[in-house]
Amino acid sequence: MQLTIHKGKNCNFVRTVKKARKPVIDSSKQTLFFNNPVHIISTGAVVGNKEAQGPLKRFFRNVKEDIKLGEKNFERAEIIMFDEAVRMAIGSAKPIAGNVELLISGDLLNQMTTSSYTARNLDMPHIGVYSACSTYSEAISLAAMMINAGYFDSIACATASHFATAERQFRYPLEYGCQRPPYAQWTVTAAGACVISSKGTGPVIRSATLGKVTDFGQNDLSNMGAAMAPAAVSSMCAMFRETNTKPEDYDIILTGDLGKLGSDILRDLMREQGYNLGQQYIDCGSLIYSVDQNCYQGGSGAGCSASVINEFVLPQMKSGKYKKAAYFATGALMSTQSCYQGETIPCISHGIVIEGEQL
Repeated sequence: MQLTIHKGKNCNFVRTVKKARKPVIDSSKQTLFFNNPVHIISTGAVVGNKEAQGPLKRFFRNVKEDIKLGEKNFERAEIIMFDEAVRMAIGSAKPIAGNVELLISGDLLNQMTTSSYTARNLDMPHIGVYSACSTYSEAISLAAMMINAGYFDSIACATASHFATAERQFRYPLEYGCQRPPYAQWTVTAAGACVISSKGTGPVIRSATLGKVTDFGQNDLSNMGAAMAPAAVSSMCAMFRETNTKPEDYDIILTGDLGKLGSDILRDLMREQGYNLGQQYIDCGSLIYSVDQNCYQGGSGAGCSASVINEFVLPQMKSGKYKKAAYFATGALMSTQSCYQGETIPCISHGIVIEGEQL
């Protein structure tokens, strides 16, 4: 079966895949509403030097010029970035909420080593979660549920990605010098963490939409935007339907890391479902790099949306510029071997609705 992924000015190609599944839109419940206060009271983020050279450079406060951080390997550098982001968020939250009681975190590496190696030094219960690049919104959704139910008062959520570690695990080591196709994205080197609490003040999480695993029939490890867009469509449509809202009800709608190509596909698919996303919609992966940085379709990785949400969106909500935001991180759930074995790429997207306290 032939599936036309995209046809445009700068990118015109047709992928041949085994099967193609359209996003299924049905009436089953996916959205949970939080009646009790669930605030994002603090954030922390660390980014690499490439990310700090993009359009958001003035918003990133903690930049690492050496993405190896003087360590003997990139994996160790990612652990240090992760640890620093978590401690920033927890340290900022402590005067407001006291001790943070739980860490929910995940990353892209096998057995979530970055998260686990960080958690061993934090002396708190840890729940490791994995949904690839949608891990941050998954962690926040779970934390909001637990706080709304009264099980905890304050929970830290965190994730990270690193260009060099992700390339080594999912594609080719940097030393190989592999040529990138024009529809590829650049894995963001960044870590992001936040503390969710029933105490204090800050942007409020109103609802969480839990994603369904979707498969568009894409099997190219370089074309993550095309693979993940239908998952975002599925969750976004569920959120609009179950919250009885439409795109114009939000000041900003964000996806995690679809990149330019994936964002175009998302807009087309949403239009087919009757939703015109308009100027409210933007993708974190499209936002983090500029055209002259040669990152092709933009950014990807679990740290992509975590750093953009923490350093750009949430401060804008605190200042009152954005009053209502919908955030859908997107994740590709393939393993390091599944695509080489002929499998297509299943994907998922978890969404949260955030409102400013003044709304």
